[in-house]
Amino acid sequence: MSKRQNHREEVFVKILDAAAIEFGLKGYNGASLQHIAERAGLPKPNIIYYFQSKENLYKQVLDQTLAGWNDLFDKATIYDDPACVLDSFIRVKLKHSFENGEASRLFAMEVVGGALHIGNYLKEELRPWFRSRTALLQSWMDAGKMRQCDPSSVIYMIWATTQHYADFEAQVLALSGIESLGDEDLQRIGDTVSGIILAGCGLSLPTKE
Repeated sequence: MSKRQNHREEVFVKILDAAAIEFGLKGYNGASLQHIAERAGLPKPNIIYYFQSKENLYKQVLDQTLAGWNDLFDKATIYDDPACVLDSFIRVKLKHSFENGEASRLFAMEVVGGALHIGNYLKEELRPWFRSRTALLQSWMDAGKMRQCDPSSVIYMIWATTQHYADFEAQVLALSGIESLGDEDLQRIGDTVSGIILAGCGLSLPTKE
């Protein structure tokens, strides 16, 4: 990659990171391209050059969030071990919640507000993905790899439980009496959440080598 391409990639990521924080704090209507530019340490014309409009930038932030959440589960097939796949999926989702809480809260606000900006994405892109993943879970059940249960509810449960630590971070920290969640918390929470969800699916936590 050339230095120029490297620079463009760095600027692109810097804008997305700043936008995730700004949108997460103020929502779509409250955020402005000027404030995003200031947070990124860039001139406002740079934001417009890379993303054209606030709405497009907002959608890009949401797209990146969803891609990061579901990337691991995308690659799973019927030949994989469901316990390993679901355990990894849960832990990756938790890690995202710990490290990218703004993005998770932004997505939650968008959906609670009626998904005005991503309604088409949910129907045209996420729905086919969701159906393919529920079909995978059902194929594992039919093959006797996990117990029969509602595959949609399994995915909803993973999303809801893992995103709780981002969407309700202030409550989690206040009740825990700590200022932030660290690696030990991630391990402990991951073991508990994954263990409970896998047990409900008739699975056990994978043995650590």
